[in-house]
Amino acid sequence: MLGRKKKGLKEGAFVFATQSNGKYNDFIVGAVTGINGKKIGINGIIVDPIGLKNKVEQGKAGQRSIEILKNPNPDNCIHSLIYRIEYENYTGIIDLNESQLLEIPPNVFLTLDGWVRESFSELLNNVLSLPPGSERDEAKRIVKQRMDTLFDKNLKRTLYAICRSLKILN
Repeated sequence: MLGRKKKGLKEGAFVFATQSNGKYNDFIVGAVTGINGKKIGINGIIVDPIGLKNKVEQGKAGQRSIEILKNPNPDNCIHSLIYRIEYENYTGIIDLNESQLLEIPPNVFLTLDGWVRESFSELLNNVLSLPPGSERDEAKRIVKQRMDTLFDKNLKRTLYAICRSLKILN
């Protein structure tokens, strides 16, 4: 598993947390800004995987997708980032009595944060939602060009793996 339990958490550590949003959970990735007992200050981003929620509501996704939406974690949340997302900057306090919080390695934080901030969800969703043809081919070229310009090796490796599994690279 990519995340570790909150053992010895310090300011500046990278974390993954969840926050309830209706019957599913959004997730937060960020850095710890303060610790006061069971309350942890976080500065980062909060992600609402709206595309995956829509797939589930339309009956086009299975149990695995529902599990990802109900219990996102650093290992499975990348699957929710394939579809359209909404995100915003997050500065808040997580109460450990109410929410799950895991410390994550810096490379996992950079991969998730980079994926969101580089708009890869939107790019992949464009490819997946277009019918075969010249528009879809152009969308694939754009994804490939963006991948080729990435400096972060972990983000690039993750993106290539996802694109291969979705048959976007061919």
